[in-house]
Amino acid sequence: MPGADEKLTALGIVLPPPLKLPPGMVLPFPWVNVRGDRAYISGHGPQEPDGSLAGPFGAVGESVSLEEARASARKVGLSMLGSLKRELGSLDRITGWCRVHGMVNSALRLTETPGVMNGFSDLILEVFGLEIGRHARTAIGVAALPLNFPVEIEAEVMLGR
Repeated sequence: MPGADEKLTALGIVLPPPLKLPPGMVLPFPWVNVRGDRAYISGHGPQEPDGSLAGPFGAVGESVSLEEARASARKVGLSMLGSLKRELGSLDRITGWCRVHGMVNSALRLTETPGVMNGFSDLILEVFGLEIGRHARTAIGVAALPLNFPVEIEAEVMLGR
């Protein structure tokens, strides 16, 4: 069975480089914090393949459609996988996805946050398979997110080797 690195290649997926931050923005924390056999992944937003911020921006259900938000959640997954690969050297070191916490920049009374987060979960399951990729998940609506992202996601994974 192919590992995650081989699966990305087979799917033709190229991970983005580190996020290009807006001028003057400083983030005094690591994107991935490895502690023993766990990696804690800081909240990521969607990126374009060149590392720039990916739109659309704004609240889901207002300026961002559910379909666009689902695509943004997938881009968040690609951003997160890029950070993990840079930190770990290989995504094959991941032996299990523990938990995923998704925040959706939501219009008032938006209840479709789980559907938005499926864009992320579907990617993780596609790359890692059910045994490693299955995860507990939360999908909540929030009033606003940094940089006006429609979706921000953080996670925890188990590591081996």
